Amino acid sequence: MSSHTSTAAPTAHPPRLRDDRKGLLLGLIAVALFSLTLPFTRLAVAELDPTFVALGRALVAAGLAGLWLWHARAPLPRREQWLPLALVSLGCVLGFPWLTSIAMRSLPASHGAVLVGILPLATAVFAVLRGKERPSPGFWLMALLGTALVVAFALRQGGGSFHLADLLMFAAVLLGALGYAEGGRLAQAMPGQHVISWALLLALPFVLPVVLWSAWPQRALMAQASAAAWLGFAYISVFSMFIGFFFWYRGMALGGVARVGQTQLLQPFLTLLGAAVLLHEPLTGESLLFAGAVIAVVAIGRKLK
Repeated sequence: MSSHTSTAAPTAHPPRLRDDRKGLLLGLIAVALFSLTLPFTRLAVAELDPTFVALGRALVAAGLAGLWLWHARAPLPRREQWLPLALVSLGCVLGFPWLTSIAMRSLPASHGAVLVGILPLATAVFAVLRGKERPSPGFWLMALLGTALVVAFALRQGGGSFHLADLLMFAAVLLGALGYAEGGRLAQAMPGQHVISWALLLALPFVLPVVLWSAWPQRALMAQASAAAWLGFAYISVFSMFIGFFFWYRGMALGGVARVGQTQLLQPFLTLLGAAVLLHEPLTGESLLFAGAVIAVVAIGRKLK
């Protein structure tokens, strides 16, 4: 009997531990994909209209989503899931892309990147308001500390003040956090691929006419846009708007919205690296110092229940 007890006991907890670690890994993959969104958006809006870039990417992703749902023979969402899906659509499909595309016309990607650092705290707040997650005081302390670090970094980079584009970025982050938190909750009841796919299709009746309206008068200018601009548009359409969410929502379903959401603290600094490589924006020692501090906060936050 004792031998059976000793072999059975270890199997009680590892599945939950594996889910937690797998959730964090999937979240990190998503953050790596999302971290290049601002640099590629800046490449795109340098030559293409911001409205077209923001909603055109949603249109492309909605086409991919429709194909995916058809291939997967996905059932229609339940009646009570349509409102959360609408909030995901508002935050992740419309609000965040549109506002960041406008902001990237006047902000360097490296500056916008650090403003995205408030995403973990905002996501956790929405998770608490809309869900049943109750992170510990220690978790909140780490989230606040990480947010304070990235906001301080943004102020130092901006000469001690915020501008209109900064406010647009903060509004985008709040809408994005709402979408992340709602999608994370939904992904516990339906596959993450279905969450983002239905949210994209839900936005289609609004996105399609606006894209056509914005693109038609500028078709000649769009035809002259460089390969770099279209590469940026392609990346944010396929990876930022579609594939990244597959990893993101599955990760939050396994590891929890608030805890996996904290991996977003790494996103501004991965974006700094991407901006340096893609846009040749400067990568300073100060940036790396803040990056190290934020990574430490993420590591400590993971340990706190």
